[in-house]
Amino acid sequence: MTEPRNTGGSPVLAILIIAIALLTMILAGCSVGPDFKRPDAELPKDFGVAQSPLPPAERWWALFNDPVLDRLVGEALAANHDLKAAAARVEQARAQVAVTRADQLPSVGVNASHARTRASELGSFPLPPDLILTNDNRAVLQLSWEIDFWGQYRRASEAARSDLLASEAGRDAVRASLVSEVVRGYFALLALDRRTDVVERTLVSRQKTLELQKMRFDAGVASELEFRQAESDLRTTEALVPTLRQARVTQENALAVLFGRTPREVYEGRVDRGAPAFPAAIEVPAGVPSDLLQRRPDLRQAEAQLHAANARIGVARAAYFPKISLTGYYGGESQALGDLFSGPARTWSLGAGLLQPLFAAGQIRGGVELADARTREAAELYNKAVANAFREVRDAIAAQSNLREAALAQRERERSLSRTLELETLRFDNGTVSLFEVLDTERQLLLARLDAIDAERDRRNAIVELYLALGA
Repeated sequence: MTEPRNTGGSPVLAILIIAIALLTMILAGCSVGPDFKRPDAELPKDFGVAQSPLPPAERWWALFNDPVLDRLVGEALAANHDLKAAAARVEQARAQVAVTRADQLPSVGVNASHARTRASELGSFPLPPDLILTNDNRAVLQLSWEIDFWGQYRRASEAARSDLLASEAGRDAVRASLVSEVVRGYFALLALDRRTDVVERTLVSRQKTLELQKMRFDAGVASELEFRQAESDLRTTEALVPTLRQARVTQENALAVLFGRTPREVYEGRVDRGAPAFPAAIEVPAGVPSDLLQRRPDLRQAEAQLHAANARIGVARAAYFPKISLTGYYGGESQALGDLFSGPARTWSLGAGLLQPLFAAGQIRGGVELADARTREAAELYNKAVANAFREVRDAIAAQSNLREAALAQRERERSLSRTLELETLRFDNGTVSLFEVLDTERQLLLARLDAIDAERDRRNAIVELYLALGA
């Protein structure tokens, strides 16, 4: 006669699971802890200058119309180690979101086992011969679920998502900083090339001057004082040449590292040069001050970090409330493997647990205070980042006009001193001025030429700083 199948347990289990799931959804909005709100900031109404009708260019360095620069920036974006590391941090944060989100869902698994046992025939309680050797086959579907009544895991997922946004913004910040470093380093290298060229040409001129003064000194026309002064100026210029060459090698090596080149390429390689042009008049790209809060990656990163810290207050506060967990299994157990999935072999279990903290020696309160303090710290860092961003924008806007005027003045100074040297040389040849006046003017002209090169480099760098400050 066939034994009747016991099916009474499974509907009860299903109804309980459905009821608990519905209750969880009803309470889904009951997450403890404060909801995030971006801190209010008193922003300026505008940037106080005329603005271009166009937004910031995505590839703003193309304004310099230098294919070599474009290629070098592309090389850095493709291979820079810091940028690759930042991309890896984004992947870590994305994986952490998946790990954290899993805590909100039930954990389900299959547990299968087989055991063969032989009991003693000479034990205290002798067993019938058919029970001496037994088999046990078991296959069940297991469930465990800590129900998120208080939103602890929802807040943890919220924090993890904010960490992901912060890491993405951090990657964008590394990218923006990398591009600006490459462009500034490239301009610095070009300036060193020009400075070296100016000093080397000056060195040739001073060598000729020394030769002439040596001839005049030997002929008794010039004094030894004039000869020694010319020699001193020559030695001073000679000392500048290796210093500039060393600075140029150092700058090339720094750029090679930014490009992500191998150690051999860094040691043996050379950075190509182009001929960057000055863009036409640089205008502040279109946009309002509030756009900076979303455009600048450092501000987006600071805001996301504040959001994550705020969400973790809820995680900490949830520890005050009871933890409710549900466990169970459903499957079959039998001696014969062929009976494992038959009705009489059915086995199931359903259990619920509640854990309410009563005494934790201040651990929970300390966790909440720690989360609160970290959130206040993140808020202060965000406010500082916003203020610093507008400081950088104001500095960069002011630099556009001020450094342009400085560069123009340096070029005019160089032109004036160049003409002065020509006139001083004519007067010296006519015997109306001494050699000291000529050498002094020549020294001033060398400094003016070097200052003009630096002023041009600074003016280009100001354009870089403007786009970096605006979050382009």
